[in-house]
Amino acid sequence: MAGFIGKERHSIDEKGRLMIPARFRRKFADAGSCDGGASEYGRFGALYVMKTSDGSLELYEPSVWEGMGKSISALSDFNPEERLLKTLMYECLEMVELDRQGRIPLSREFLEHAGISGEVVILGADTKMIVWEPARLRGVVDGSSGRFAALAGRYF
Repeated sequence: MAGFIGKERHSIDEKGRLMIPARFRRKFADAGSCDGGASEYGRFGALYVMKTSDGSLELYEPSVWEGMGKSISALSDFNPEERLLKTLMYECLEMVELDRQGRIPLSREFLEHAGISGEVVILGADTKMIVWEPARLRGVVDGSSGRFAALAGRYF
């Protein structure tokens, strides 16, 4: 697991591509997910992109998503709730390949879901990267500022 930590601002280009910060690319290159050699994930590696219920996008390395995918695959297609969860999870997921400049294409559907049209904030969150439209992230942070101590006290 890469251990992504930090916050960076980047812009979506006119073709809907997002530049993955170099320090994050180095992390997953060090972990073997993006070694520049041809693989099942393309020449320069790949990431799984997931729409989230809070309006952000989460980016996962294939090695991290593999464990989550196994858990989802283990759900029964004959149990209506488990089948629904599978459908909902895979409906909001795409795998994208990095190009040689370290960019990933984001579909119009995913950009619209996250309210992204230009600049983004990319948060390193240990095993994933979280992509936010800056004003949306600011709203979440400002709206939750008084809850940090209580949440940290409850879970740590």
